Amino acid sequence: MFTNFDWLAAMRSSPVMVIILLCSVITLGFALERALYFWRRRGRPDAFFRAAAEKVRAGRIQEAVFECMATPHPVGPIAAEVLRNAHMPASAVEEKMHIALSEQRLHLERNLGVLGTMGNTAPLIGLLGTVWGIMRAFHDMASTGSAGPSVVAAGVAEALFTTAAALAVAVPAVMLYNHFIRRISVMLTQAENLSRGLRIEVEHSRSAQATRMAS
Repeated sequence: MFTNFDWLAAMRSSPVMVIILLCSVITLGFALERALYFWRRRGRPDAFFRAAAEKVRAGRIQEAVFECMATPHPVGPIAAEVLRNAHMPASAVEEKMHIALSEQRLHLERNLGVLGTMGNTAPLIGLLGTVWGIMRAFHDMASTGSAGPSVVAAGVAEALFTTAAALAVAVPAVMLYNHFIRRISVMLTQAENLSRGLRIEVEHSRSAQATRMAS
C-alpha cells in the first residue's frame, strides 16, 4: 500500500515527527525502567507469608521482621511495619500499615504518569502534524497550480503519516500503563491481606502464651 511512499522524506519534512520520535524514545525508556522495577520486586508473597507466620507462631517476632525485610515484594516493608508495632493498640497498628501502604504505592507508581501522558498526548501531537501537513499540501498545490488526484492523495497521505506514527506510540503506552496499574493493585492487595494475616497470627500467639501462663 505504501510502496512508493517516501517515509524518510515525510519524517524530515514534518517538524512534528521529531516530537513524536522523542515521545517514542521517552515511552520506551520509562516502560523498560518500570518493567525492570516490577520484575525485581515480584517476590513470592505466599512463600514469604508461610515462613514469617511460622516464626511468629514460635514467638520469634524479630526473626519474622528480618524475614519481611528480605523479600523484595511490597508485602515485606508493610508486614515489617506491622510486626514492629504489634505491641501498640489496634488502631495505631492499622494507621502504621496504611502509611506503609501509601509509601509503597508511591514507589510503585513512580514514572507511570509519564506513560499515561504519552498515551493521552501523542494522538493530539499526531493530529497537529496532520493538520500542519494538509495545510502545507494545499499551499504547495496553490503555488504550483496543480490539483490532480495523485497530487492531492500524495499530500494527504504524507500528512496522515504523523497521526499513524503517533498512534503507534500512544497505543502501547496506554496498554502498558493499564498493565502496570493492574499489577500495582494486585501487589498492594496481596501486601495488605498478608500483613493483616501476620497481625492475626501475632494476636493468636499472644493469646496462646497468655493461656499457657494462666494454666
